Amino acid sequence: MASGGRCRLRPRKVRLETGCRKIMSCRSDSLFFSGSGEDSLDRLLPPVGAPRRKSTTSLSKTEPPLLRTGTRTIYTAGRPPWYDEHGAQSKEAFVIGLCGGSASGKTTVANKIIEALDVPWVVLLSMDSFYKDLHPEEQALAASNDYNFDHPGAFDFELLVATLRKLKQGKSVKIPVYDFTTHRRQKDWKNVYGASVIIFEGIMAFADKDLLQLLDMKIFVDTDSDIRLVRRLRRDITERMRDIEGVIKQYNKFVKPAFEQYIEPTMRLADIVVPRGGGNMVAIDLIVQHVHSQLEERELSVRALLASAQQTQPLPQTLSVLESTPQVKGLHTIIRNKETSRDEFIFYSKRLMRLLIEHALTFLPSQPCKVQTPQGHEYEGHRYGGKGITGVSILRAGETMEPALRAVCKDVRIGKILIQTNLDSGEPELHYLRLPKDISEDHVILMDSTVSTGAAAMMAVRVLLDHEVQEEKILLVSLLMAELGVHSVAYAFPKVKIITTAVDKGLDDCLHVIPGIGDFGDRYFGTDGSDRWSDEQDQEQSSC
Repeated sequence: MASGGRCRLRPRKVRLETGCRKIMSCRSDSLFFSGSGEDSLDRLLPPVGAPRRKSTTSLSKTEPPLLRTGTRTIYTAGRPPWYDEHGAQSKEAFVIGLCGGSASGKTTVANKIIEALDVPWVVLLSMDSFYKDLHPEEQALAASNDYNFDHPGAFDFELLVATLRKLKQGKSVKIPVYDFTTHRRQKDWKNVYGASVIIFEGIMAFADKDLLQLLDMKIFVDTDSDIRLVRRLRRDITERMRDIEGVIKQYNKFVKPAFEQYIEPTMRLADIVVPRGGGNMVAIDLIVQHVHSQLEERELSVRALLASAQQTQPLPQTLSVLESTPQVKGLHTIIRNKETSRDEFIFYSKRLMRLLIEHALTFLPSQPCKVQTPQGHEYEGHRYGGKGITGVSILRAGETMEPALRAVCKDVRIGKILIQTNLDSGEPELHYLRLPKDISEDHVILMDSTVSTGAAAMMAVRVLLDHEVQEEKILLVSLLMAELGVHSVAYAFPKVKIITTAVDKGLDDCLHVIPGIGDFGDRYFGTDGSDRWSDEQDQEQSSC
C-alpha cells in the first residue's frame, strides 16, 4: 500500500492478484482505501469577490487522445471491433457506476480514472443530465430553494436506464443537456456513440434496481460531510449563480436528509469504497487495473477470423456486379495497368465511379407517379420512394466517390467514417465519425474504393446499424472487391446490398486483392503510402 495510507477490508468477497493486474471479485464486500492528507476547507471556498461562472450543461467529459483540425476531430487511438465475424455485437461496454453524496468528488474520481486508463472511447455520463423538467410551480419552488433535487423522484430513471442500456450495447444515444439556471432541458441534446468504457456518476447511481443491473463495477465515493458542504457552496455560488443563504437552506432541508435516507445506505452495494475522492490514487490505481483486465478479456480478432474463413459457397444473391461491357472492361484495363499515369488513373477512375453510382441508384425503392408534359399529356413514370439518401465514405479512398454521388443525387447528405488497421493487432479500428442527423430514416450508400477481407466495410456497416439505420437500407458500393470480402459482408449482414464493378478471386499473403488494382489511395492522391489516413487496402498492405 502507498506510504502513509491504510486499507480497511470488510470481510466479504474480494481477492486481489495485483501481480497479474487482476481483481477477482466473487461476492465482494467493499474495499476501503484511505491515504494521508485532507482537503483544506478554506481553499475549497471561492475567493471573496470571485466572479460567478454560469454553467448550462451537466455533462462533463475528459476526452481521449485526439487530433483536432479545422473541421474534424480524429481519435489518434482507435476503437477496436465490438462485434464478431457474424456482425453481431459480441462485447458490451464496461460500465463503472460512481455513487456518493452531493459534491463528494465523483466527477473528479471519474476524470482521474479516465486519465489513468489511457484508453480511447471513454464516455463520462452524469446523472445530473437526467433531472426532470420542472413545471412552472416547481420552478417557483426551485427559485426559493424549496424544491428537493436530492429525491429519487427528481430524476427520469426510465430515460436514464434506457439510455445507459443502449450506450452499453454500443448504440448511438442522445443525452439531454440540463440547464441548472432554468431547471429545464435544453433544446439540443448531445449525441454520444462508441463507448468502450462508460463511467456513470450520480448521487442516486445505486438507487434503481434496473440501473444496478447495468453496472459492471460499483464504486462509492465517501467524503466527509463538512468537505461536501464547502464544495457544494463553492459550486452552487460560482457555477449555478445561487446565494449562500439559499445553498445552506437547501442543504439542511433536502441534501443532508436525502444523503442519510437514500444515498448512504447504498454504500453496502459498492464493490469499492473510496474515501477522499480524487486524491486517493491507491484506490484509483486498483480500479484501473481491474478495468484493464476486463478490457483485455474482451478483445476480439475479427480480421483473423475473416482471413482464415473458407469461402466455398457461391457468390451471394445480394451482390450485383456492373455488367462487364467493352467500356467497363476498357476502364478496368487502364486503371489496373501499373504504367498508367496518375492523371489518367484519376480521370478513368472517375468515369468508372460514375457508372457504378448510376448502377447503384437502380436498387433504391421507387413508386409510380404521373406528371403532365409541356404538351399537356400525362406521363406515367417513377420517383424515389424513400425519405432521403445519405452517402457515407470510408476515409480516405472512399471520399473519392463523393463527387460522382453528388453529380447524380441532388442535395445528397454526406457522412464520413475513418477506419484504420492497428499495425500491432492487425484489427480495424474506428478513429473518426461524422454522420448527418436522423440518418436512421435514410437509404445509405456506403462507399469505399476497394474491399479485400471486408473487415473495414463490416465495421462501417456496424456503425450505421448502431445509429439505427435499417440493414436493408444500406448499399455497400466499391470499385473492386475480393471474393472473401463479399462473403464476409454478406454472411454478417445478409440484407445489405453489395454493388461493385468487379470481383477478383483471391488475396495474397499480405491480403492484397489479386490481380487487384494496386494501392488505390496512393495512386489517386499521389502519395507514397506513408499517409496516415488510408483506406482498407492501404492499411492491409502496410500491415504485411
